[in-house]
Amino acid sequence: MNGTPPPVFHGNPKTSGLAIGALVLGILAIVLTLVCIGPLFAIPAVICGHIAHSRIKRSGGAMAGGGMALAGLITGYIGLALGIFLVPMMMAIAIPNFVKGRDTAMRNACINNLRQIDGAKERWALENKKGDDAVPTEAELDAFLQNHKMSQMKCLKKGTYSINSVGELPTCSVPTHELLK
Repeated sequence: MNGTPPPVFHGNPKTSGLAIGALVLGILAIVLTLVCIGPLFAIPAVICGHIAHSRIKRSGGAMAGGGMALAGLITGYIGLALGIFLVPMMMAIAIPNFVKGRDTAMRNACINNLRQIDGAKERWALENKKGDDAVPTEAELDAFLQNHKMSQMKCLKKGTYSINSVGELPTCSVPTHELLK
């Protein structure tokens, strides 16, 4: 800036630790972008790369590692760019799939409850010699349910169960939660 060149260093230059750190952080930023934490490493890689590069330039040959500092800068910026584009894209794919999977699990849990209610109704009808038009109460079915009581069985989508007659399948108020024979 003032026109005087930096002093010339004679001897073996010391490799900048910041340059090494920038390179390592930059490589981690690129690799870890696939698990969405790459930008957490990219930002420090860029900062360390800039600081190391300027210190190496000002050292007058006393410090080496300019190539590593530059590589750390480049990999840091690449990791940052990948993180900006790749992470939102991955989230746009993952979130709807998570929601769909959760809904499927809730539906399957509800259908399992309906199967248990149906099995309990059939055992109740056999034991009490009831016909297809008989409708058991929740209290009567409790003795035939293996792990629950009717009051504990809940649809995770806030649906309500209808026991119905022995000849009919039990139903849930959520339209997609239906037991098929």
